[in-house]
Amino acid sequence: MGCEARGVRNGSPARWLTGSRVSLGVGTAAVLVTALSARRDTVGHREARAFRAVNGLPDSLYGPVWVVMQAGAFGAVPAAATAALLADDRELAVRLLAGGTASWALAKLVKRVVRRPRPAALISGVRIRGSEASGLGYLSGHAGVAVALGAAALPRLSPSGRAVVAAVVPVVGLSRIYVGAHLPLDVAGGAGLGLAIEAAVALAAARALTRNQPRRPAGGVGPPDLLRGGQTA
Repeated sequence: MGCEARGVRNGSPARWLTGSRVSLGVGTAAVLVTALSARRDTVGHREARAFRAVNGLPDSLYGPVWVVMQAGAFGAVPAAATAALLADDRELAVRLLAGGTASWALAKLVKRVVRRPRPAALISGVRIRGSEASGLGYLSGHAGVAVALGAAALPRLSPSGRAVVAAVVPVVGLSRIYVGAHLPLDVAGGAGLGLAIEAAVALAAARALTRNQPRRPAGGVGPPDLLRGGQTA
């Protein structure tokens, strides 16, 4: 998840290329598997039970859950990119903007292909909190955006920042179940989409860096680190 940035800085391209390709494969597989299951007209017993366990949590949690849920809204994309720019990390800002926007847009497309309804149309007794979500259920765009943003930012953060992201990202997905907007497969599919898109963006960025890197002279000193703008120390 976003391993390529760390790999470039550590001078180990094989590691970050492998990590990004694995993430791309895992994310794509998650979307395909959950999409096939979500196309059925019924909800499985295990999925329904998992949904009710989260959806049935106390109403008193709605306030803090709603706040965390905004980390998966489309507005979180420009907010995260702006924060990266303020931290003087232009590369990360571009990655956040590209991955978050693509996750949000492709989630809309996948919804039209799979066409799974919202939970209230498939399960009785769904508790709706806040404004009732409109449109189709599979997959969760909030989960996709949160995973894409979190995966891109994670390698650049401090240990405490990573802990916060690692806690917030899964809660965003669970929050969509809690408010009655999505079923568990919707959230899993959204997370897979976000992971796959971030990995694809990372690979594209890595290839662009590789193309722009000067070739190492035979028997000479290698080119300076790209992330230092081509300046020697």
